Amino acid sequence: MEIGQLTSATQAPGSQDVTKPPLRHLSAQDRAVQEALRRRAGRKSFLSALSVVDWAFAFLLAGGAGFALYRYSGHMNYYDKLVLDCAVPTFAILGWRWKSLRLLMVLIATLSIGSTLLYQGHLERAETTFFLKYLLSSQSAILWMSALLLLATGFYWLGVLGRSKTGAAIGTMLTWSAVLMGFVGLMVRWYESYLVGADVGHIPISNLYEVFVLFCLITSLFYLYYEQHYNTRALGAFVLLVISAAVCFLMWYSVSRDAQQIQPLVPALQSWWMKIHVPANFIGYGSFALSAMVSVAYLLKERGVLADRLPAIEVLDDVMYKSIAVGFAFFTIATILGALWAAQAWGGYWSWDPKETWALIVWLNYAAWLHMRLMKGLRGSAAAWWALTGLLVTTFAFLGVNMFLSGLHSYGKL
Repeated sequence: MEIGQLTSATQAPGSQDVTKPPLRHLSAQDRAVQEALRRRAGRKSFLSALSVVDWAFAFLLAGGAGFALYRYSGHMNYYDKLVLDCAVPTFAILGWRWKSLRLLMVLIATLSIGSTLLYQGHLERAETTFFLKYLLSSQSAILWMSALLLLATGFYWLGVLGRSKTGAAIGTMLTWSAVLMGFVGLMVRWYESYLVGADVGHIPISNLYEVFVLFCLITSLFYLYYEQHYNTRALGAFVLLVISAAVCFLMWYSVSRDAQQIQPLVPALQSWWMKIHVPANFIGYGSFALSAMVSVAYLLKERGVLADRLPAIEVLDDVMYKSIAVGFAFFTIATILGALWAAQAWGGYWSWDPKETWALIVWLNYAAWLHMRLMKGLRGSAAAWWALTGLLVTTFAFLGVNMFLSGLHSYGKL
């Protein structure tokens, strides 16, 4: 049967929706054709639905990337330019799909550029300029991020325990503000590293202090997406707990080790691979941590604790699954990128270094979880307990290896 005939044949008399005919009486082949038509129509409707503001946002991203290439191309190699070029369509699509993220990116760029202009090329202005000292220097912005995340945790719990929609809404606003300040802090820290010295400058994802900031931001962003997608704020009380724990560690680490100071990169980290390996890794870590905290809510809901204040079991199960699936995909990419980086830096793709070994354990753990889910229908308490246990495995791979073991990755030691 031709596609045109199939469309007319399956349209019910008087039907006003030609693109969505009933599929139950069609053969498997005809249903496949109809699904292909619907997907094609969906793609067209998405592009046609883009507004002038959407396209203006995309052109703004392209213009910013073009300016960066014009101004700083002498400091970039081929791979840096490739990453920048690929970032434009990636962030454009993200901004189209998630409008809140678009506004966030514009605000991050505005505040970061404003901060760099206030420095006027002199790092010491961070101590003499009011807005830098109390708001926009990297340390100030990251401190604001930390304080806002702790406050957001309290308001989310107020929303859950006190049934306060206002409290939960304030928690959401505080979390968005924290993400804004955290990313501004990282962008400004990147600029500050070049003010310390041209040979010191590097992307701020090279030590435990910087990656803990990145972990807080990525986990918060993923949570905010699920909050909007499922239209529930009840999970914020749980997810923000693990983020607050990371904030507390960050504060302790800063005070006890003076970790916020910008240091030159060790030779092994002086590579463009770091710019893609580390973010991919922490998208995985953040997603795994989020799934573990959702599993806590699942187990409480199942036992009748706060049951009337938490989302439905099906929603919790879906968030847990999607978080692990996304985390696993990015963690797999990060592991492959890490192997390629290792071959360049150390002459071999795999050396059974403790960090590599525990990364493999994390990967196998979530690969097994997804296999049992997709092939054996894993659900319920078993899946939730497994996801929660996975947080312990991931935490040791992320932090425990640095504390207790030594190897090729010992530059990240506490």
